[in-house]
Amino acid sequence: MKTFEQIFGNGWTVAAEAPGRVNLLGEHTDYNDGYVLPIAIPQKTRVFLRPGATDTFRLYTASLDETAEFNLTGLPDRHFARYVYGCLRQLETLGIEIPVLDIYIDSNVPMELGLSSSAALEVATLRAIRLLLELPLDDVRIAQLAQRAEINYAGVNCGIMDQMASSVADQERMLFLDTRTLEREVLPLPSGSEILVVDSGKKRTLATSKYNERRSECESAAQQLGVTALRDIMAPEKIESLPDVLRRRARHVVTENNRVLRARQGISPEEFGQLMNASHASLRDDYEVSIPELDQLVAILQNQPEVYGARLTGAGFGGACVALCKPGSATTLAQTVLGLYNRPGRKGRLLVPEIPALAS
Repeated sequence: MKTFEQIFGNGWTVAAEAPGRVNLLGEHTDYNDGYVLPIAIPQKTRVFLRPGATDTFRLYTASLDETAEFNLTGLPDRHFARYVYGCLRQLETLGIEIPVLDIYIDSNVPMELGLSSSAALEVATLRAIRLLLELPLDDVRIAQLAQRAEINYAGVNCGIMDQMASSVADQERMLFLDTRTLEREVLPLPSGSEILVVDSGKKRTLATSKYNERRSECESAAQQLGVTALRDIMAPEKIESLPDVLRRRARHVVTENNRVLRARQGISPEEFGQLMNASHASLRDDYEVSIPELDQLVAILQNQPEVYGARLTGAGFGGACVALCKPGSATTLAQTVLGLYNRPGRKGRLLVPEIPALAS
């Protein structure tokens, strides 16, 4: 791996980092003004930067071994650079003058698996610039700027969950977040449990296009029901007047919000696991964002006696699954599950707990 000095000559001035996240409950609810329950993961994105020595921004990402150069007058050609570019442009909207920068990215947050690698990059970038320029921006404002960067410059009409989780969550506790008001509360995991995250080995192929499509469907459902967002409906029977597809989309959001609110109350790992299982079934059947590989991996997880519950996590159409399991069982459990899941052509792997030999 090339170092900052090898790419840019001299050393960096400031550095900052931000974690990826896994969402335990509350999938596809954040852009409906709903409730979510993420937790940070060990994998992080680190951003090193310094004032530039040229008249263009220079960006290098170690994980891709790719370089991009751009200025603030036009969107970069390289897609990975657009997340950084968007952060810079959002700071400009606050009247902040951004000097030309040399930026080095080092990340082990897996990409295209639903673990918020883009949010980690955005938050780490904004934190580094905050440090360099001594900006009076708190972590919530950082998250809001990161969200606008992704919407306006990366083309994903995302909610606030990923950026808030990357900016304010930790690895030990769940973050309950009301995405409308940004009310938040840190909560312990259910007593006698730990988190297991497994990569299905299938990259998310339709996630962006279907994500925007699902958001549009939810907005149509809310409009037909006469509410600002589906978050405003808590009783599933109130959506029965909708056409079939919109009714199923809305039913997922309404029931998922209720699952998060139930989990917030402090429940047993067994009940929490049941909520996760119900969440996956809803994502598969009503929201239609699962694929056969995710369904099979979840089924294998759910059939293990050490597992309380499991579901896909992230936008769907590939990516990772998350399980709540008995403490101390995750690593051995992953070996069993992957032994049953992997076959020729499949490359499932353990992500959390992070094993150094398996870390990407």
